[in-house]
Amino acid sequence: MAKNNNTKKNNSYFKEMKQELKKVTWPTPKETINNTIVVIAFVLIIGILVFVLDFCFDNLNKYGIAKMQEKVQSVVKSTDEVEDAQENSENNTENNENSSENGENKELEYEAIPQEDENNNQNVTENTELPQENETTN
Repeated sequence: MAKNNNTKKNNSYFKEMKQELKKVTWPTPKETINNTIVVIAFVLIIGILVFVLDFCFDNLNKYGIAKMQEKVQSVVKSTDEVEDAQENSENNTENNENSSENGENKELEYEAIPQEDENNNQNVTENTELPQENETTN
């Protein structure tokens, strides 16, 4: 008996479904074709728009941003080179001044530097050794 109730329910379900589908207003074949054409046209337009934007942004990245990055990097490198050159010239000037001072005092091995003695508070002369050039023999 349970099977009879289930089949009656199923039969009534399909009958009601069939009646509801008869109430639906279906588009004519001409309306279906027109709606399909509109959908395809919109898809093509959006696809072309996305392609054009992708192409533009890709070229902007290749030729615009990449070139600007190269220019910025070259400016930074040239600025670093100028700063290095200035530091080198300053170091060379200091080395030349130091070497000329050392050249005048090469005969002296010791230099007298006055210092105060903490116990007696008197000036005491202390001999300190100057840096000497290392001569390497081959």
